[in-house]
Amino acid sequence: MTAEATWGAAPGPLAGEAADGGRPLRIALLTYKGNPFCGGQGVYVRHLSRELARLGHRVEVIGAQPYPVLDQEDDLPGQVTLTRLPSLDLYRQPDPFRTPKRGEYRDWVDALEVATMWTGGFPEPLTFSLRARRHLAARRGEFDVVHDNQTLGYGLLGLDRIGFPLVTTVHHPITVDRRLDLAAAEGWRRRASVRRWYGFTRMQKRVARRLPTVLTVSGSSRREITEDLGVRPERIHVVPIGADTRLFSPDAAVPEIPGRIVTTSSADVPLKGLVHLVEALAKVRTEHENAHLVVVGKRPEKGPVAEAMERYGLGGAVEFVKGISDRELADLVRGAQIACVPSLYEGFSLPAAEAMATGTPLVATTGGAIPEVAGPDGETCLAVEPADAGALAAALGRLLGDAELRARLGAAGRERVLRRFTWEQAARGTVEHYRAAVAARNPAAPALR
Repeated sequence: MTAEATWGAAPGPLAGEAADGGRPLRIALLTYKGNPFCGGQGVYVRHLSRELARLGHRVEVIGAQPYPVLDQEDDLPGQVTLTRLPSLDLYRQPDPFRTPKRGEYRDWVDALEVATMWTGGFPEPLTFSLRARRHLAARRGEFDVVHDNQTLGYGLLGLDRIGFPLVTTVHHPITVDRRLDLAAAEGWRRRASVRRWYGFTRMQKRVARRLPTVLTVSGSSRREITEDLGVRPERIHVVPIGADTRLFSPDAAVPEIPGRIVTTSSADVPLKGLVHLVEALAKVRTEHENAHLVVVGKRPEKGPVAEAMERYGLGGAVEFVKGISDRELADLVRGAQIACVPSLYEGFSLPAAEAMATGTPLVATTGGAIPEVAGPDGETCLAVEPADAGALAAALGRLLGDAELRARLGAAGRERVLRRFTWEQAARGTVEHYRAAVAARNPAAPALR
């Protein structure tokens, strides 16, 4: 099986000096899920690769379906290229959990992928790691460092033996999602199904404990990785991610829509806490009749959120939008009176950082790392406990009724993001760990520092 390079040539030696002061690096950035419009992993790959190239490095993103969407800008000192490493794409729409035709099978990894799906498991972290290892083994000497974006598959172990220092990002342990999904599961059949689906987390635990360098995005995630995955704390380094502050910025030309609350929910899962926000909206509308919610995500046809909207008669007060451009998303957030993050847990919360960057005031829970991003209650946001619809409603109602408070929190929130959470800062911090990984493997390579 061969990978398909969509643009760019094989990375050769780079000359000159990168913006961080060392020789430009040749980076292989692996991502088994690259969709930039659903979940944080694709967003991370897109923005980090661009900023690494802006610093002067050469980044080759190696990804499976849904393939990453990468930024190609004429003024980038470095390069960003994409190499497609296709899976069987078993979960694609409109035919998820499909059985491939006989002619689609290429090798034993494909057979393993289908067999795992047939038995209720999620195969992609393992099978992507096996394909990536085979691909990298055929390209010895072409990269200075390999950066894995939370695959944590067995195929990544021992990459140093074939010449590649490895750095891995763990946004947060998927064991957290497993725990919350099990808590919400009704009946033993559903609980058994959840356990089987998350069977890959056992592999991720074993792999994570053997990794030399783990990056994560927050102190909260660092603690979870230590507790859930058993990684030694000294191997884990916090490099916060950020917002695209050029795009997500205040714009007085965008009109503010009275009563509008905006939130992002990439999936109808307990982790995102959307059902609690819907319940809060019903309470808020008893005092603020024009209050309405715009959800960036797919409308659920059934489940707790759909049931709550029907129960409270909110069909006309909740709108779902999907497939919008970055510019449309930024304008949507700018035009809202309030942005809300109701999640029970987040490893970082990009929606919080992006909303704050636009100057839109934020109501957020204290789940996971959200307080590290959103800041102190009453200073840069209004903070409430997770899963508390009453507290959410009180905070939303308070902000809707106080224009001065909205303006103060909005301005303070943007200043916090500019100081702490930009993609350039994330790229510079990541490069420091690339260089440390290269130096640890080959102390006699000062040219890379």
